[in-house]
This record gives sequence, C-alpha cells and structure tokens, in this order.
Amino acid sequence: MKTVLFTAPYMIPFVDRFRPVFEKYNLELIIPDVRERMEEADLLKYAGQFDGTICGDDRYTERVLAACAPRLKVISKWGTGIDSIDAAACSRYGVTIGRTPNAFTTPVADTVLGYMLAFVRRQPWMDRAMKQGEWEKIPGKTLSECTLGIVGVGNIGKAVARRARAFGMKILGTDIVEIDHVFVTETGIEMTTLETLLSNSDFVSLNCDLNPTSHHLMNADTFALMKPTAVLINTARGPIVEEKALIEALQAGRLAGAALDVFEVEPLPHESPLLRMDNVLLAPHNANSSPAAWERVHWNTIRNLLDGLGIKE
Repeated sequence: MKTVLFTAPYMIPFVDRFRPVFEKYNLELIIPDVRERMEEADLLKYAGQFDGTICGDDRYTERVLAACAPRLKVISKWGTGIDSIDAAACSRYGVTIGRTPNAFTTPVADTVLGYMLAFVRRQPWMDRAMKQGEWEKIPGKTLSECTLGIVGVGNIGKAVARRARAFGMKILGTDIVEIDHVFVTETGIEMTTLETLLSNSDFVSLNCDLNPTSHHLMNADTFALMKPTAVLINTARGPIVEEKALIEALQAGRLAGAALDVFEVEPLPHESPLLRMDNVLLAPHNANSSPAAWERVHWNTIRNLLDGLGIKE
C-alpha cells in the first residue's frame, strides 16, 4: 500500500468524493489540518511517511525534499504555479512534479476586468456612500479612455488582453519571452519595455510567474515610474510586489489605488495597513474561483498523482 499526503485546501472539503478512487488503487491518505498551505516545518513532521502528495502552495524546499527522499516519488500540485516547489531539488531526488497548465485562465482574467471596471465606474465606493446615507455622484470614466499595461503575456495575460480589447482599451505588454506576432496582430497589443509600460498605463496588471526575474519586480523604483493616477492589479503571486514599497507609494499618493488577490504573507496579517486603505480592493487569494475550473483541476491533479506513482488507470 502506498501513502499520499493530501494537503490541497481546495480538495480537502470534498475528499469523500475522491475516496473511492484512492481506495480503488489501494492508496492510504494522510490529511493534516491545512488553512492556506504547509510550511517547511509542517511538512518535515511527515517526512518519510508518504510516497506522493496532492498539495497546494506547500513549501517543498531542498530541506523538505532531502528529508522525504527516497520514498517521495511525486508532488501533484493543485493548480498551475509551482514557485513554492524547489524544482531543481526535485530533479536531484528523482521526484516528479505534476500540475495543471492553464488551469484558471478564465476566472483570473475575469477578475482583472472586474477590478478595472470597479475602479473606473466606482461602484464599490458609491455603494458604500449610499449605505452610509450619502447621495454623492462620484465621477467615473470608461475603460476605453484608459491604457492597460500587462506584465506577463502568457495564457492569463493574453485572456486579459482580449477582454480589454473588447472594451476599447489601449493595451501595452511586456514579457521576457517573445510574444507570437499573430496574437499581437489580433489584439493590437503594443509590446514594449517594463519602464515604458509603467510610465504610460492607467492600470498595470501583473500576470507573470513568480521566479528570480520577477521577485519584487514592483518595488520603490518601479512604483516611481507609474502615474500617480494609476492602479496596480496583482492576481499572480504576492512576492512579485514588494508590499512595503506599495504601501508607501499608496500612503504618499504616488499611486491612486491597488487591487490585490495575493500577498507576500498569506493570510494577510491583521496589522497590514492595506486593510485600512479606502483605495485598495482586497481578496483572499480567490481569483481562481470557478466550480468548472476547480472540477477539472481536481481530477487532473489525481491523474498526475497516479502517473507519478506509476499506477495505470
């Protein structure tokens, strides 16, 4: 019998639905109490006890992988991003990584558009004022009057661009890889440098992976390039933004607002100044929310686990 460490927060509430599959393949489950993710110390408590794992954003560091080897054969990540997994160490220890590419493109792209519409049409602020007994016509504008800068023109960045184009926005993009000319022609996106994009965009949407080139990509220097009327949207990964620098820019009025679904520390600490800012929209790492998308990822994650354990369906 093989053992699986089952720590994906989005799957744990529905584990009884999947038990027949695990029983069919004689797989025993270890299900810890997980709120958001398993940190290094949490995982080390289970080192050597499992052959495979279905995980969320758990911290599979070099130290964890060394302790779990040689028994651990596969890490099946629920979702797309694997920045919390030391891929080089996995390769050294013979651990396969499974994931679901393009898992949440549609809900995340819709979330970005929702944030932009909220800021230009001002619905959250008018709603709040009305419920406080005020009758105040807060000025708004249209998306067609705005320029969108997309940092990272991958699957999600492309989906955001297509939506923004339908609203008549001017679109700028930047990426460390060359973007297919067919997509550029289709959307009219203007590929440029990060500096030019930041200087000319009314909204900046972060849609890149978290890697050494994007860690703290948004910092005091890059915020200084942005318009004081601009809004930052981050639905990618928290550490792409140096949160201290973002807070300082917002407090100093060098940035008009921010919409954040992800944070450097999750859950967001209760003492964070972001929680008390009227010009910031916050969400608990939930831009992937979509029953249809989740269902596809649930089953693909199980399939990746079985493949990694050498089990034929």
